Amino acid sequence: MDSQALTLSHVVISLIAIASGFIVVYGFLHANRMPRTTHLFLFTTFLTSLTGFIFFSRDQLLPSHITGVIALAVLVPTCVALYLRTLAGAWRRIYVIGAVVSLYLNVFVLVVQLFVKVPALHALAPGAPANPEPPFKIAQGAVFVLFIAIGFLAVKRFHPDGVARLAPAPT
Repeated sequence: MDSQALTLSHVVISLIAIASGFIVVYGFLHANRMPRTTHLFLFTTFLTSLTGFIFFSRDQLLPSHITGVIALAVLVPTCVALYLRTLAGAWRRIYVIGAVVSLYLNVFVLVVQLFVKVPALHALAPGAPANPEPPFKIAQGAVFVLFIAIGFLAVKRFHPDGVARLAPAPT
Protein backbone atom coordinates (compact mmCIF):
# COMPACT_ATOMS: atom_id res chain seq x y z
CA MET A 1 0.00 0.00 0.00
CA ASP A 2 1.22 3.51 -0.71
CA SER A 3 1.26 6.24 1.92
CA GLN A 4 -1.96 7.83 0.65
CA ALA A 5 -3.83 4.54 0.99
CA LEU A 6 -2.42 4.03 4.49
CA THR A 7 -3.40 7.54 5.49
CA LEU A 8 -6.89 7.10 4.06
CA SER A 9 -7.29 3.78 5.91
CA HIS A 10 -6.21 5.40 9.18
CA VAL A 11 -8.60 8.33 8.67
CA VAL A 12 -11.55 6.06 7.84
CA ILE A 13 -10.88 3.91 10.91
CA SER A 14 -10.64 7.06 13.06
CA LEU A 15 -13.90 8.47 11.71
CA ILE A 16 -15.67 5.15 12.34
CA ALA A 17 -14.32 5.21 15.90
CA ILE A 18 -15.58 8.76 16.43
CA ALA A 19 -19.02 8.13 14.92
CA SER A 20 -19.54 4.87 16.83
CA GLY A 21 -18.19 6.54 19.98
CA PHE A 22 -20.83 9.24 19.82
CA ILE A 23 -23.50 6.57 19.41
CA VAL A 24 -22.13 4.71 22.45
CA VAL A 25 -22.11 7.91 24.52
CA TYR A 26 -25.68 8.61 23.40
CA GLY A 27 -26.47 5.15 24.72
CA PHE A 28 -24.85 6.02 28.05
CA LEU A 29 -27.12 9.04 28.38
CA HIS A 30 -30.16 6.81 27.84
CA ALA A 31 -28.93 3.81 29.89
CA ASN A 32 -28.52 1.70 26.75
CA ARG A 33 -25.50 -0.62 26.52
CA MET A 34 -25.44 -0.88 22.70
CA PRO A 35 -23.09 -3.89 22.74
CA ARG A 36 -22.38 -4.16 18.99
CA THR A 37 -21.70 -0.46 18.61
CA THR A 38 -19.58 -0.56 21.75
CA HIS A 39 -17.45 -3.38 20.32
CA LEU A 40 -17.05 -1.44 17.07
CA PHE A 41 -16.08 1.72 18.97
CA LEU A 42 -13.52 0.03 21.20
CA PHE A 43 -12.04 -2.00 18.33
CA THR A 44 -11.73 0.94 15.93
CA THR A 45 -10.37 3.18 18.70
CA PHE A 46 -7.67 0.57 19.34
CA LEU A 47 -7.02 0.29 15.59
CA THR A 48 -6.72 4.08 15.32
CA SER A 49 -3.80 4.09 17.74
CA LEU A 50 -2.29 0.93 16.30
CA THR A 51 -2.40 2.17 12.70
CA GLY A 52 -1.04 5.50 13.85
CA PHE A 53 2.03 3.78 15.25
CA ILE A 54 2.45 1.35 12.37
CA PHE A 55 1.65 3.62 9.42
CA PHE A 56 3.30 6.81 10.70
CA SER A 57 6.39 5.73 12.62
CA ARG A 58 9.03 8.39 13.17
CA ASP A 59 12.55 8.52 14.56
CA GLN A 60 11.54 10.90 17.32
CA LEU A 61 8.77 11.03 19.90
CA LEU A 62 5.95 13.29 18.71
CA PRO A 63 2.80 14.55 20.47
CA SER A 64 0.79 12.12 18.32
CA HIS A 65 2.78 9.22 19.81
CA ILE A 66 2.08 10.44 23.33
CA THR A 67 -1.62 10.76 22.53
CA GLY A 68 -1.59 7.22 21.10
CA VAL A 69 0.08 5.81 24.21
CA ILE A 70 -2.43 7.61 26.46
CA ALA A 71 -5.30 6.33 24.31
CA LEU A 72 -4.09 2.74 24.59
CA ALA A 73 -3.49 3.13 28.34
CA VAL A 74 -7.07 4.37 28.76
CA LEU A 75 -8.47 1.51 26.66
CA VAL A 76 -6.96 -1.20 28.88
CA PRO A 77 -8.99 -0.49 32.05
CA THR A 78 -12.00 0.43 29.90
CA CYS A 79 -11.98 -3.01 28.27
CA VAL A 80 -11.21 -4.75 31.58
CA ALA A 81 -14.20 -2.99 33.14
CA LEU A 82 -16.53 -4.05 30.33
CA TYR A 83 -15.33 -7.51 29.36
CA LEU A 84 -13.73 -8.94 32.50
CA ARG A 85 -15.45 -7.12 35.36
CA THR A 86 -18.81 -6.83 33.54
CA LEU A 87 -19.39 -3.31 34.84
CA ALA A 88 -19.79 -4.51 38.44
CA GLY A 89 -19.50 -1.87 41.14
CA ALA A 90 -16.89 0.81 40.47
CA TRP A 91 -16.05 -0.83 37.13
CA ARG A 92 -19.15 0.81 35.63
CA ARG A 93 -17.70 4.25 36.27
CA ILE A 94 -14.26 3.18 35.08
CA TYR A 95 -15.81 1.92 31.86
CA VAL A 96 -17.91 5.02 31.22
CA ILE A 97 -15.09 7.44 32.02
CA GLY A 98 -12.64 5.42 29.93
CA ALA A 99 -14.99 5.31 26.95
CA VAL A 100 -15.67 9.05 27.14
CA VAL A 101 -11.95 9.83 27.49
CA SER A 102 -11.20 7.54 24.53
CA LEU A 103 -13.75 9.36 22.40
CA TYR A 104 -12.41 12.72 23.59
CA LEU A 105 -8.88 11.78 22.54
CA ASN A 106 -10.15 10.83 19.08
CA VAL A 107 -12.02 14.12 18.76
CA PHE A 108 -9.01 16.05 20.12
CA VAL A 109 -6.88 14.62 17.30
CA LEU A 110 -9.66 15.32 14.80
CA VAL A 111 -9.68 19.01 15.78
CA VAL A 112 -5.89 19.14 15.43
CA GLN A 113 -6.11 17.58 11.97
CA LEU A 114 -8.92 19.94 10.94
CA PHE A 115 -6.79 22.96 11.85
CA VAL A 116 -3.83 21.50 9.97
CA LYS A 117 -5.66 20.27 6.84
CA VAL A 118 -8.72 22.52 6.30
CA PRO A 119 -7.57 25.76 4.65
CA ALA A 120 -10.18 28.00 6.32
CA LEU A 121 -9.30 26.72 9.80
CA HIS A 122 -5.58 26.74 9.06
CA ALA A 123 -5.89 30.41 8.07
CA LEU A 124 -7.42 31.16 11.49
CA ALA A 125 -4.55 29.48 13.35
CA PRO A 126 -1.63 28.85 10.96
CA GLY A 127 0.73 27.90 13.80
CA ALA A 128 -1.54 25.26 15.30
CA PRO A 129 -0.94 22.86 16.86
CA ALA A 130 2.77 23.57 17.52
CA ASN A 131 2.09 27.23 18.30
CA PRO A 132 -1.57 27.26 19.30
CA GLU A 133 -3.39 30.49 18.59
CA PRO A 134 -6.70 31.67 20.11
CA PRO A 135 -9.07 30.03 17.58
CA PHE A 136 -7.37 26.67 18.07
CA LYS A 137 -7.33 27.07 21.85
CA ILE A 138 -11.01 28.05 21.86
CA ALA A 139 -11.99 25.07 19.71
CA GLN A 140 -10.04 22.61 21.86
CA GLY A 141 -11.32 24.26 25.05
CA ALA A 142 -14.91 23.97 23.87
CA VAL A 143 -14.41 20.30 23.01
CA PHE A 144 -12.85 19.69 26.43
CA VAL A 145 -15.72 21.40 28.30
CA LEU A 146 -18.28 19.52 26.20
CA PHE A 147 -16.66 16.19 27.06
CA ILE A 148 -16.47 17.03 30.77
CA ALA A 149 -20.23 17.67 30.72
CA ILE A 150 -20.91 14.54 28.65
CA GLY A 151 -18.73 12.47 30.97
CA PHE A 152 -20.49 13.76 34.07
CA LEU A 153 -23.93 13.01 32.63
CA ALA A 154 -22.85 9.63 31.29
CA VAL A 155 -21.54 8.47 34.67
CA LYS A 156 -24.71 9.67 36.33
CA ARG A 157 -27.16 8.15 33.85
CA PHE A 158 -25.57 4.92 32.61
CA HIS A 159 -26.34 1.84 34.66
CA PRO A 160 -25.80 -1.76 33.56
CA ASP A 161 -29.32 -2.72 34.55
CA GLY A 162 -30.59 -0.36 31.86
CA VAL A 163 -32.38 1.98 34.25
CA ALA A 164 -31.26 5.58 34.20
CA ARG A 165 -30.97 6.93 37.70
CA LEU A 166 -31.74 10.60 37.26
CA ALA A 167 -33.06 10.94 40.79
CA PRO A 168 -32.56 8.90 43.96
CA ALA A 169 -34.68 5.77 44.11
CA PRO A 170 -37.72 6.06 46.37
CA THR A 171 -37.41 4.46 49.80
